[in-house]
Amino acid sequence: MNRPSEISTAGSPHVSRREFVKIALAAGATLAVSPQLWSAETKNEVPLRALGRTGEKVSAIGLGGYHIGTQSDEALSLHIIRSAIDRGITFMDNCWDYHNGESEIRMGKALRDGYRQKVFLMTKIDGRTRALAAKQIDESLKRLQTDRVDLLQFHEIVRQTDPDPIFAPGGALEAVLEAKQAGKIRFVGFTGHKDPAIHLRMLEISAKNKFRFDAVQMPLNVMDAHFRSFEHQVVPELVKEGIGVLGMKSMGFGQILHSKTVSAIECLHFAMNLPTATVITGIDSLEILDQAVEAARTFKPMSQEQVSALLARTAKAAASGDYEPFKTTTGFDATARNPNWTGTN
Repeated sequence: MNRPSEISTAGSPHVSRREFVKIALAAGATLAVSPQLWSAETKNEVPLRALGRTGEKVSAIGLGGYHIGTQSDEALSLHIIRSAIDRGITFMDNCWDYHNGESEIRMGKALRDGYRQKVFLMTKIDGRTRALAAKQIDESLKRLQTDRVDLLQFHEIVRQTDPDPIFAPGGALEAVLEAKQAGKIRFVGFTGHKDPAIHLRMLEISAKNKFRFDAVQMPLNVMDAHFRSFEHQVVPELVKEGIGVLGMKSMGFGQILHSKTVSAIECLHFAMNLPTATVITGIDSLEILDQAVEAARTFKPMSQEQVSALLARTAKAAASGDYEPFKTTTGFDATARNPNWTGTN
């Protein structure tokens, strides 16, 4: 698959992000908005980047909430979270359904003693109805031991029909807007891992309802560039609208590393080379934390030659989608196994 042309900003330090996006779009570029335009600041070891048009700056690497719940030693998981924050990771990912709430409970404990004020806290809900969404929001806040999350996202928009109940009368958006008005939520986004066409429909439905998201989360990795590409189809739309781009599954939940075509650091660097505000990665040990921080510390914008070489290496393995099973199977669709979480069954 041919990669769209890239535009370099080298030698143009005074071009604003808004101006550059206009230039890039006019030239037909899609995703090559260089991160250096909005990641000049660094918190400890980790660069900070703008989260779309929100005015917020977040760490270029985010800590994934799912993996925190997989660590059998709770004390160690709390230590991992606090160590990540101490080293400059400010973006905290979580979800109402991760490990029956255990991930949120652990993060709530870790964010005591002043740590809550140091982070940009995000969680997700599955509820598609007003009543269920409101219930899940309050449960998440209680578990996280906070009266407000910085970003609340509709989780697992993985079916073409998922946007409809959210925006329908009595839908989840009503609860989210009420929670926002009450000060429980600052910003709103959505996530999904299945197909870029579903993300585009969610954006289309939101536009019809005169609602604009603040952030959108999706798989962004060296395999995605070749197969059902969120990078090519969704990211340009988000950049154009000033919506924060949140990358996940940079290593395909570990599957991409099994292809033996690319290293973990290369995976993280590739995702950071896209116009991502943050790349959320699973961190379940101090060694993996070291790896994530090292990737952030050593990141430099990649040249087109470097990107092309990396994509050439992964093209054959990526062609069938085997290393992105979250796109091709239902194994990662937790709401399909638990339709009561959405309230639409």
